[in-house]
Amino acid sequence: MARLTRVQQQARTRSAVLAAARQEFIERGYAAAKIDQIASRAQLTRGAVYSNFPGKRALYLAVLIEMVEGTGIVESSRRPESAGEALGSFARAWLERLPLTGDTAPEGRLRLRSLAEVVDDEQSRTVLAQIARLEALLLAVALESCARDGSAPRRVRLAELALTLLGGSGLLAEMAPGFGDAFDRVRACEHLAGLHLADTWAPPYLPFVKPARTGRDAWSPPPGLTDRLTGDRIDLRADGLVSVLGAHRMEAAEDAVRSARPGERVTVAVVTGDPGETGPLLRLRIADLASCLRRVFPGEIWRRLRLVIDDDAVALATAIGLSDTDDMTEAAVRIQDGAIVARADGRGAAHAAATADTTDPADTARSTRSRKAGT
Repeated sequence: MARLTRVQQQARTRSAVLAAARQEFIERGYAAAKIDQIASRAQLTRGAVYSNFPGKRALYLAVLIEMVEGTGIVESSRRPESAGEALGSFARAWLERLPLTGDTAPEGRLRLRSLAEVVDDEQSRTVLAQIARLEALLLAVALESCARDGSAPRRVRLAELALTLLGGSGLLAEMAPGFGDAFDRVRACEHLAGLHLADTWAPPYLPFVKPARTGRDAWSPPPGLTDRLTGDRIDLRADGLVSVLGAHRMEAAEDAVRSARPGERVTVAVVTGDPGETGPLLRLRIADLASCLRRVFPGEIWRRLRLVIDDDAVALATAIGLSDTDDMTEAAVRIQDGAIVARADGRGAAHAAATADTTDPADTARSTRSRKAGT
């Protein structure tokens, strides 16, 4: 037999660790699982486990990611007729994770992608709150696409309500198995769309946002980036807005979505100062949400919005000139005619870059002279 390359050996070791960890979590649960026992199951050393994963939490998240990303998805080819229909279909897809009759408590928690025993520190809680805001925005953008005439109201508060109902269903399924009826929850989500929530986007800080810096810098977009919403490759050569957000600033993604000019694409890149554990938490939640969205909404609804994470986000941050990023990063650039024409950073950066006046004064003067000469 041919000897395995170093990369192949690392992949085999990682796969063995994940398989052993999944069995350990199924049998013992997250709290009682031991790294030493996982190493023993995989017939590896403790050091081999830690060379692939920084700790038990990262390993647990990796097991969940493999479960979510390894599930085949039949993508929708039809846009829902209404927000109510869309929410009902989304709820059905989401509720499939509820534990099955006969599942043990640890098995049920894995099916639920439970983080109850995992998110136990302030950093993780802060990141999870920001992820929830991003999830609500993504679901809202999908729901808004149901309006055929393009006049859909903002649906973020509706999305927050639906995710709250479904999240509560998951928590009850974990703490009180068998409580409630899943079909009732689906119908409840359908009826949520009829609520009048007076949902508007008017952040109080926008009038005080620092103006963007305008100019014309070379733009060399990194190739091979993957959109986490569709799984497609991203072409960043078209006009649009690129927003780089730290894991503590994901709520600012809506600034980019709402401020972008008509017809321009929005790319949101989420970076973190803790790629070992915050990175997998983000990847898990985004993959989980995207798998539900793709079963309900066709990929065409994401033509204007793309999302990148992990190494892709770092590459994109570097491409726009950010040499150092962390969980509080908030920066944006606007791309026009193959060049960066506006840059902004700090609170409201995406809004500043999107609304900056990028008209060249010399072009304006020439246009004025031309009009006067013609009169």
